[in-house]
Amino acid sequence: MKPTAEVVHAASALSSWMSGVCTEVNKLSSDVAALLERNLAGKSKVDRAALKGVDAYPRDFLTRNSYAAGAGTFFAVETIDDKVPALDWWARKEYGTIGRLDLDMTPGSNRYYDYEKLPFFSTAASTGEQSMWGPYVDFLGFEEYILTFAAPLRVQDRFTGVTACDIRIKDLEPLIMPTLRAIPGDAALVNASNRVILGNSGSYLVGERIKSGDSNQRRVALDVPHLGLSLIYAA
Repeated sequence: MKPTAEVVHAASALSSWMSGVCTEVNKLSSDVAALLERNLAGKSKVDRAALKGVDAYPRDFLTRNSYAAGAGTFFAVETIDDKVPALDWWARKEYGTIGRLDLDMTPGSNRYYDYEKLPFFSTAASTGEQSMWGPYVDFLGFEEYILTFAAPLRVQDRFTGVTACDIRIKDLEPLIMPTLRAIPGDAALVNASNRVILGNSGSYLVGERIKSGDSNQRRVALDVPHLGLSLIYAA
């Protein structure tokens, strides 16, 4: 059974929107990498001097992209000097202001943020491609469902970390729900792990894992490289 015109249009619109986010995150990576290349001047590890000016890029990202709740850079620990912060993360705060978000980077603490083991970082590190993680509840930051988009950061031709942005599901909803609701019947955007990112009805709840092989369900892969996104809809 071929997808209806509504489904085809929705898949195209969702692909375009998600690809736009990937383009922005990749630009953030390119900008940060270019600055670090200039500032390092041949040094093997990122030091405080190399970070001069880096914070302007995530702040600009958040100013230009109102859908994002946070943005910045996560460094691979082995690529930075001991006294250099492992991440440079900026987030929207009260009344729309943008400020640096400090996370607990002390190994062994109750709220230790071991980001190198998280999928958005580890996938980008192992594949060298963009990645997306979520929806998941960000207990160490916004404490609500979010998506994290990440792009590998390469400096001096080696993996140096990732640049990323967070999007809260509640902020994503008004942007893509009209597209999902244009599809007759139940439909949802799902991630590579078959979990619902957002659905157009109570049949698909955020974070719910969808069972494969349902004869009443159809699927269209979105044209967004490396992220494994799909649109599912009732047959």
